[in-house]
Amino acid sequence: MVTVTEQMVQDYQRDGVVLVKGLWADWVEVLRDGVARNMAEPGPYAAENLKPGEGGRFFDDYCNWTRIPEFEQVIRQSAVADVAAKLMGSARVQLFHDHVLVKEPGTSKPTPWHQDGPYYFVEGRQTVSFWSPLDPVREASLRCVAGSHLWEKEVLPTRWLAETSFYPDSEKYMPVPDPDAEGMRVMEWEMEPGDAVAFNYRTLHGARGNETAQRRRAFSLRLVGGDARYVERPGRTSPPYPGHGMQPGQRLREDWFPVLRG
Repeated sequence: MVTVTEQMVQDYQRDGVVLVKGLWADWVEVLRDGVARNMAEPGPYAAENLKPGEGGRFFDDYCNWTRIPEFEQVIRQSAVADVAAKLMGSARVQLFHDHVLVKEPGTSKPTPWHQDGPYYFVEGRQTVSFWSPLDPVREASLRCVAGSHLWEKEVLPTRWLAETSFYPDSEKYMPVPDPDAEGMRVMEWEMEPGDAVAFNYRTLHGARGNETAQRRRAFSLRLVGGDARYVERPGRTSPPYPGHGMQPGQRLREDWFPVLRG
């Protein structure tokens, strides 16, 4: 049983991030099997995020739930939709996409600071991502800047490997800050497998490298609520979903993005 208290809801709305203990505690082995299948059979969006000479391995892939049964089982059968509904304050919960991120031992490269929202073709206040490690995490946890989901301007989206701007109109965004140097309130937790950090799409976040002797496998799930709508971006989004056919202001099409609740 996953408990979402009123205090957690208030914290999520204020800070844009909260820890959900044991969200997928009963699903860890299923998710590990799914990640193993994903890495053995990468999808079209799979990426290796290290430059030549950088140690370790940083693998990520997304949008695989339709072909990896373990992911679909967790999405449809776990309590995640009910937890999302409470945190977002939305009776309606709709799937956006899944995401796997694996940092093998000795991967010193951090995940760059970024907001997910600018990469996506969806906007709304009712959004939530769940980031869940499948291995105990002490140093390589997700780090989130409290309150950054309320900033007036979005942070410039960049390509992780090339470190270039994702869209042509970079002046519309604020530069990527350095939260540690600028004294921002950074929230991070030591986590057990199946715990999850829940955060808003506009929450600035990143992660340390994994310089331990243990793998850091993580499964992430992105959901939206009733006020989320399709929005045009000035370039190819991530994920791109080519041929989706949606128009600005529409809800995400339900045959591609299933309604999980409401």
